[in-house]
Amino acid sequence: MVVGDVTTGTDVLIVGAGPAGYVAAIRAGQLDLDVTLVEKEAYGGTCLNHGCIPSKALITATDVAHDARNAEAMGIHADPAIDLAGMVDWKDGVVDQLTSGVEKLCKANQVNLLEGTATFTDEHTARVSHSGEGQGSETLEFEHAVVATGSRPIEIPNFEFGDEPVLNSRQALALDSVPDSLVVVGAGYIGMELAGVFAKLGTDVTVIEMLDSILPGYDDDLKRPVKKRANDLGIEFEFGYTASEWYDRDDGGGIRVVAEPAADAAADGGSAEAVEDEDAADERLELDVEKALVAVGREPVSDTLDLEAAGVETDDRGFIETDSRARTNVDHIFAVGDVAGEPMLAHKGSAEGQVAAEVIAGEPAAIDYQAMPAVVFTDPEIATVGMTESEAEENGFDTVVGQFPFRASGRALTTGESDGFVKVVAEEEDGYVLGASIVGPEASELIAELGLAIELGATLEDVASTVHAHPTLSESVMEAAENALGHAIHTLNR
Repeated sequence: MVVGDVTTGTDVLIVGAGPAGYVAAIRAGQLDLDVTLVEKEAYGGTCLNHGCIPSKALITATDVAHDARNAEAMGIHADPAIDLAGMVDWKDGVVDQLTSGVEKLCKANQVNLLEGTATFTDEHTARVSHSGEGQGSETLEFEHAVVATGSRPIEIPNFEFGDEPVLNSRQALALDSVPDSLVVVGAGYIGMELAGVFAKLGTDVTVIEMLDSILPGYDDDLKRPVKKRANDLGIEFEFGYTASEWYDRDDGGGIRVVAEPAADAAADGGSAEAVEDEDAADERLELDVEKALVAVGREPVSDTLDLEAAGVETDDRGFIETDSRARTNVDHIFAVGDVAGEPMLAHKGSAEGQVAAEVIAGEPAAIDYQAMPAVVFTDPEIATVGMTESEAEENGFDTVVGQFPFRASGRALTTGESDGFVKVVAEEEDGYVLGASIVGPEASELIAELGLAIELGATLEDVASTVHAHPTLSESVMEAAENALGHAIHTLNR
């Protein structure tokens, strides 16, 4: 039976049920607003279904196998068998538990859930087309709307994701067998995280990057331990190249990926002369592999909404520009998460979604990006928050820096993971914490303390005088603050 087009009304229409959208919906429901949340695919969005959660699940699983295989120094000798299909089934179970939890939380907060694709027809109306033959559509009139449609992987010419040997990150996370060899195009955080996963599964991995190093945007001292560990895992790097084409090999043994020298292969803002392997940039590469993973970044999903009908403007990259209250150029329409621009982080989207809901409800909310952390789940992990030393100085601060190496941490040594350090940047005169960076074990967990310090306006003395349990990795945060003050106990002071 075909369902006819009916018109209903709602206080708040939210398009997209990822970490930005579902948080906005739940918070708006808590504030007694009538909320309708439209999702065309799966609750939890890319993060819960195809990104953050499944990738971290596989990172954890492959770490278990790798650590067991390389624990001879601890007196452990093992050679675990890898069942990738079983590993993926476990990962899918984690995903299913979380996505079903999101749906239950939305319903518990009186959020109306609609499956379908929403497009604007004017600034107060949207049409929702339901999936499935004969399911029809309906029209929603809204007082406020929140766009939370997220992002998708960027395709590059000649590497369409519909071609079986060419994978995006979502497809790579769903493989049920380990490829013998893999080219990863792009050495950003997604490329480096997945390169590590497959290298630990036994895949021969080569990373092609047009710039001169991995993880553009991060300081060299943070990248250095990650690059060293990648080399130890057998990952090969080809800097100064862009992937140009691929074709099936005549012998039926996989594909050949062709890469050309990048015209401007340089470090962030640097020159082409910075390419590490200068000789390599003079000739094309031909790599014989089983599959290719393209991880060159993500782009906003804003072209499916007919935003022009609502009067909402985007920039030349398709991002929706917003103010500190998540408002677009149309006052009653908001945008949150990846579609609202960099940084494209799930927790940033959730914070924006909460602010949008509170602003709609008349609360005095605004977004503060000062203490917004960023994490790369490589081996070892990288985490940052606030300003770097150079950024602080560019903003007129006289700075003092404290650092503590994990090789001096008793707890790090007992885990077998002692590469890296904690670095704290503070204002010199009064000691206010301005930023921090960590590379090493559990960096993603340790960064929260320093984010809280920035949020609260804490000083180096506040952090240093807080007694930390021993033996823990968190002592390294305390010691870095003490080092900035000149009285660290377990490392030499500057």
